[in-house]
Amino acid sequence: MSQPGSSKRVAIVGAGPGGLVAGRYLAAHGFEPVLFEQSGDMGGQWNAQGAHSGIWPSMRANSTREMTCFSDLRYEPGVSLYPRNQDVLAYLHRYAEKFDLIRRVRLRTSIERIERASEGGCYRVSSKPEGGALQQELFDYVLIASGRFHKPSLPAIPGLESFTGSGGVAHSFQYKKPERYRDLRVLVCGCNISALEIASDLAMMGTQRVLSAMRRQRYILQKITGGVPNEHIAFTRWGALAAEVFPLEQVVAGIKEFILRTSGSPEQYGAFKPADNLFEAGVTLSQSYLPLIAEGRITQKPWPTEVRGQRVFFQDGTSEEVDAIILGTGYDLNLSFLSDELRQTLSVDRQHIDLHHFTFHPDLEGLAFMGLFLVGGPFFPLLELQARWIAYAWANVRPMPSKAEMREGVARYQARRGQPQEQVMEAMALMFSRLLGVEPDVEKDPRLTRALLFGPLSPVSFRLTGPDALPDAAELYAADAAVCGASTSPRLTDEERMRFEAVKRALVARAETERSSTGS
Repeated sequence: MSQPGSSKRVAIVGAGPGGLVAGRYLAAHGFEPVLFEQSGDMGGQWNAQGAHSGIWPSMRANSTREMTCFSDLRYEPGVSLYPRNQDVLAYLHRYAEKFDLIRRVRLRTSIERIERASEGGCYRVSSKPEGGALQQELFDYVLIASGRFHKPSLPAIPGLESFTGSGGVAHSFQYKKPERYRDLRVLVCGCNISALEIASDLAMMGTQRVLSAMRRQRYILQKITGGVPNEHIAFTRWGALAAEVFPLEQVVAGIKEFILRTSGSPEQYGAFKPADNLFEAGVTLSQSYLPLIAEGRITQKPWPTEVRGQRVFFQDGTSEEVDAIILGTGYDLNLSFLSDELRQTLSVDRQHIDLHHFTFHPDLEGLAFMGLFLVGGPFFPLLELQARWIAYAWANVRPMPSKAEMREGVARYQARRGQPQEQVMEAMALMFSRLLGVEPDVEKDPRLTRALLFGPLSPVSFRLTGPDALPDAAELYAADAAVCGASTSPRLTDEERMRFEAVKRALVARAETERSSTGS
């Protein structure tokens, strides 16, 4: 067994977007990252040829190119607003080349086991190259960036295993050859992004009949309305600040009003009516699903109660014969390579892992996790922020949270076990940016005030100040905010000014209350 070459060696599990951006920042701050990738190429889910990827041929990013990137590399000219999966993979290759990560990646090497070693608090990492023998190495740091979208979660529907349709039963993870469904009657189960996008893909391809079944109808936010990407104006700093200081009912009402104003309510298209309570109903994203319902190219059904041969029975008492069933029912957390002792410490199950801010555990020094959270909204900005926090904490650029802080963080997470696990993108961005000391001062540069408050939370907006600030960040961010007219002028509208002033007053009042309570 090899010995660690220095206390700066870091084993990174996964060479997808999370592993690559973590490797970039760890290397920049003096560490020696080694990225273990079980597939034959980098890219994680975006490597459509990998056995652990759920990408289908026509799949595009759910977020714009400005939000599906990292802060210090842009897409090549000509890439569409919502990049093809092939464009994202090419981007990740360019990112790895720019930051000299390729030599650090061990392709076709699976992680078999990670455990605490007796030698000085290190972690023993057992890996196996394809066709090779098991190898064991000691690392002082381990970062898990293996993702949580590669172990399909299968629902318990009586009789599902005995389905006799010619197209069979598949999870959305296995939706690789859409053309095989063209002449079939297909039932798609689920109401998350992948389920709605697959149902839309099948309907636009001309599949004979497309049924869409769900446990509950969510509100559906379209990707782009009036030519403007909704994510550029829906996930904002103002929204995150408002959620901190205004009553929950007021915040939820504002979110619901935005969705109804930009995308309408599902029943207006002939779909099921969601619950009035936005939190109870939930929110998902799809550009084409509701219009296809309205056109009659997708037929909605409630959740299946039973399968007999080719006939599927639904909660409303109806039934239909179908030729294929596709389950867009999400994924289970898969960290089987962790030792039993680590899994017990972290209380890992199918959906949960006990961590402080989704990253650290107080009893596992030198171990970190990233990208294992579920989030509504763009993912890449959060991956970069989390990667920076890990690198800065380990390099003492920013203070590592104390054990007491981490225990409180774990307790807060444990209190939410069993509840919906999806996080709010803008709240997470605000949290990580504060931990990093990179939260921008929205009033420092009047040219950017409006964009920083009501524009996109693109990654470069977190390089304006603090560690690793970029000299051209302001210009790059202004360009992001101007895309498709999301922020065409630096001047606040009267409504935006009123909203900004309301938040400022609430923040001042809260600060005064906190000072009074502490007696300072």
